[in-house]
Amino acid sequence: MEYENGMIDYIFESSWEVCNKVGGIYTVLSTKARTLEKIYPDRIVFIGPDVWKDAKAPDFVEDKDLFADWKKQAEQTDGLVLKIGRWDIPGKPFVILVDFTPFSDEKNGLYYAMWDRFQVNSLQAYGDYDESCLFAYAAGKVIESFYHFYKLDGKKVIALFNEWMLGMGALYIKQTLPAVATVFTTHATSVGRSIAGNDKPLYSHLDEYRGDAMAAELNMQAKHSLEKQAAAHADCFTTVSDITALECRQLLEKSPDVVTPNGFEPDFVPEGARYALKREEARHTLINMAEKLLGTPLHPGALLVSISGRYEYHNKGIDVFIEAMDKLRTSGELQRDVVAFIMTPAWVRGVRADLQTALEHDICTTAPMQTPFCTHWLHRQGSDKVLTCIAQKGFTNNASERIKIIFVPCYLDGKDGILNKSYYDLLTGMDATVYPSYYEPWGYTPLESIAFGVPTVTTNLAGFGLWARQEGAGRCITQGVQVIDRTDSNYFEVADAIGQAVLTLSREKKAGLQAIRNSCFKLASQAEWGKFIAFYRQAFDIALRNKAKRIG
Repeated sequence: MEYENGMIDYIFESSWEVCNKVGGIYTVLSTKARTLEKIYPDRIVFIGPDVWKDAKAPDFVEDKDLFADWKKQAEQTDGLVLKIGRWDIPGKPFVILVDFTPFSDEKNGLYYAMWDRFQVNSLQAYGDYDESCLFAYAAGKVIESFYHFYKLDGKKVIALFNEWMLGMGALYIKQTLPAVATVFTTHATSVGRSIAGNDKPLYSHLDEYRGDAMAAELNMQAKHSLEKQAAAHADCFTTVSDITALECRQLLEKSPDVVTPNGFEPDFVPEGARYALKREEARHTLINMAEKLLGTPLHPGALLVSISGRYEYHNKGIDVFIEAMDKLRTSGELQRDVVAFIMTPAWVRGVRADLQTALEHDICTTAPMQTPFCTHWLHRQGSDKVLTCIAQKGFTNNASERIKIIFVPCYLDGKDGILNKSYYDLLTGMDATVYPSYYEPWGYTPLESIAFGVPTVTTNLAGFGLWARQEGAGRCITQGVQVIDRTDSNYFEVADAIGQAVLTLSREKKAGLQAIRNSCFKLASQAEWGKFIAFYRQAFDIALRNKAKRIG
């Protein structure tokens, strides 16, 4: 593929998740940074929200000499409150954190200007809309100030904005700096996610939905209006998968100019002897915790299976995962112990003192602890969907049960008080992962899984699942990935397919499991940023060409 953009002078990329680990977009940005830096060395500037104020921002290394002359003027003249440094990730790109709260008094004027110029309707705004738009506005002001100070007129400058939260930044730059080429990326349409999250049939009725009407019905006109106008006015509009492109065409009334799938950085994965050691440590940590919680020894060769991601009970397929484990539990076909982990952050009240003490002092009990399904205490525990479903299905976690199920409801950052390992360190110890998503624009979790050599189950409603099929994988779990066909109405068939995949793995011998692991690594290598970055370079080309036409 040929690129016309040559050496771009600056690429500004802004997101709510720069140095702010909230969800999957953090992984997108932090893993692709090194590849971008190789192509455009010290030309990438990430812009994130300074939500940390006086506290130290994680993964951020401040450098008070970096752009110091501009920073002084930006703070004195433009009213910007900034922290400038490097993002402490592979590639070490420039990063600017901006405090958006000083612009609160400008909100009404901003909203009027956006309505007057772009017909963005903010009247029904609520929740995180105001914060997001003020940050997007602040990010636009950062780019504007930097552009003028360093006299970038005539230079090739691109501003990339992620998700509806940054849509107002894209529109602001379009209005104030027309010579800057804008790229707007939606990782999931706000209306599409809401339709699915409200248990409405998204796929069988997609052709019948109208974005504006559904936004009004679901009380999200402001977010949808902003996202729709940002997509319409950007010099290049992108999304992350073919399945989300269908949503964009129908609900935003704009087809993406290019699909930019999410890649992965192989440096995150340990190799050789270090991989084997990490896997052994992770398995010991998980099995030891389970034994203390359950009050019974587990076979060291137990099959460890997990689901993870955001706590979207239906959209992420947590409901069908529990259903599948229950069907397998009662099937009588399992000849091997299985421990199923649900690693999804919930509203944690605190660490379980009994479990923490048992782990710290290596206390072995002979009876299960109270509520032997959860590693932490939750707020409103009696109404938690996961624990309610586990109880309704009749799981006991008794020693006689082949399948035990454990909810790990905390953010796995290595400081949760029970497992005290990061998510990636624990993922290495899994034998299989399951992500039977109903709504999944891309699907980092299954990609991460195979990158760590762990076979995974996903669905054709995940962008990653469609990509895996395009690569010739997905027919069976022995290929490393099994892609299950999921529709609006085949819930129980999906559960059966998941159970069969786990059963197949439980019967594999050591040599077969190693072959499956090798298949995982091979497929994951096709999704590295070194290959997928080409789609971003294509997006930059489109943006620069359309900008040239627009101002020509």
